[in-house]
Amino acid sequence: MTGAINLPASGGGKPLAGWRVLVPRGGPWGDGVAAALRARGASPVIAPMINFAPADDQPALVAALEKLAAGGFDWLTVTSATTVDVLASYGAVIPETTKVAAVGETTAAALVAAGYHADIVPAEENSARGMLEEWEAATDGVRGLRVLALRSAIAKQVLSVGLERMGHHVEAVVAYRTVGVPVSAKVADDVRAGNVRAVLVTSGSVAEQVQQQLGPIPETILVAAIGPQTRSDAAKVGLRVDVIARERTAESLIDAVVDAATALA
Repeated sequence: MTGAINLPASGGGKPLAGWRVLVPRGGPWGDGVAAALRARGASPVIAPMINFAPADDQPALVAALEKLAAGGFDWLTVTSATTVDVLASYGAVIPETTKVAAVGETTAAALVAAGYHADIVPAEENSARGMLEEWEAATDGVRGLRVLALRSAIAKQVLSVGLERMGHHVEAVVAYRTVGVPVSAKVADDVRAGNVRAVLVTSGSVAEQVQQQLGPIPETILVAAIGPQTRSDAAKVGLRVDVIARERTAESLIDAVVDAATALA
């Protein structure tokens, strides 16, 4: 697995020529998506809309990361690309002997881009429940594994509770709090004026910020969600979603925009 976003060549060459596309995440992931969009002819607008703030109990996180670096865990579970940002900001070390379970291809790509590794990613459903369904097969049914489960302050403990019920020793630690990042006045004005052709929505937190800061999104702008869960989260905050990626990956999300652009051409 690599952190690069490789898109197949399109018969149309530049199917997104003339399209300005809002990319709501920065960092290596955002840069990769922007490069992939340019390869399709689009003009990406990178405007990070969420960031992380320190967890309330930072000492607990620091202690967990020190234990991780010392080889104190058999597995690390990472449920979001933001968690990867936190790991990188703390200079966290993940030993080669510690395997990493990533929920979602976006998370896996972020891990690799940050210099870490991802050993398993749910093949069927990229969610905590999907990870639980595939866990036993991925770990050969071994019980009693030492697992560090990092999560956001608002995340439900579906994965950690499920792993404990399977007989594993889970240390669940809050890694960060999600906070909104205001976009520039120019970006907001461009969206409201319809000067952006598409907006990528990669999580429920992003959906909330898009609606709060930019909503209502003009009907002329395509809103593309990375998966059904993100679409559901968007609906809860009143954000319209026009297309959904077939798979929960950046490649598939861009493909969904390409398909829509081709249909409109």
